[in-house]
Amino acid sequence: MQKKQSIKNWAEDDRPREKLLAKGINSLSNAELIAILIGSGNRDESAVELSKRILNDLDNNLNELGKQTINNLLKYNGIGHAKAISIVSALELGKRRKLADIINKKTIKYTNDSVDYFSPILSDLPHEEFWVLLLNNSQKIISRHKISQGGIAVASVDTRLIMKIAIEKNASKIILAHNHPSNNIKPSKSDILLTINIFEAGKIMNIQVIDHIIIGDDKHYSFADEGVVFD
Repeated sequence: MQKKQSIKNWAEDDRPREKLLAKGINSLSNAELIAILIGSGNRDESAVELSKRILNDLDNNLNELGKQTINNLLKYNGIGHAKAISIVSALELGKRRKLADIINKKTIKYTNDSVDYFSPILSDLPHEEFWVLLLNNSQKIISRHKISQGGIAVASVDTRLIMKIAIEKNASKIILAHNHPSNNIKPSKSDILLTINIFEAGKIMNIQVIDHIIIGDDKHYSFADEGVVFD
């Protein structure tokens, strides 16, 4: 077997760090950026080659990479705890940066506003979470709350808790949101039943449920836009 060539011996344009300095961050591929994070590969692969293999296993999808746990990454020869932590931390920082930009948007007017708000929170999770966004009468954001994690069966989402939180925070309107890690955004029968239950409870409490958003990796479903429950 031919021994791999050290990155130090590569042409300067092929070295990720030097390439970044010479040509700018946008010149680097996803694999090259990951290679900078991990610094080195293994006996048979350079950092770039190892990074390419990891991405290839995930269909070159950064959302899928964002779902990987440290233990998932440790399965790759050349990825130890320190490198796995670097990858996970970098992806989390990117997620938080995107979320920080969205949080500055104080008012939710359109479906895309809701999607933009919840996508950084929900789009790359390996499990389901259910959230509620509280709004005042002008649809300015009051606060957001995670209601459940790990599934959204009707029994696992307490409608009374949602109404209690909305009342305590003086919310006039609420938006429901959860994710489908499978990226199949079609609502299930349980999704629809749960939405109806919360919608009807809101009418009794004079709290308007204006939408329920299902978030996938790269797409979404809006109950309001589709005329389901809210029509």
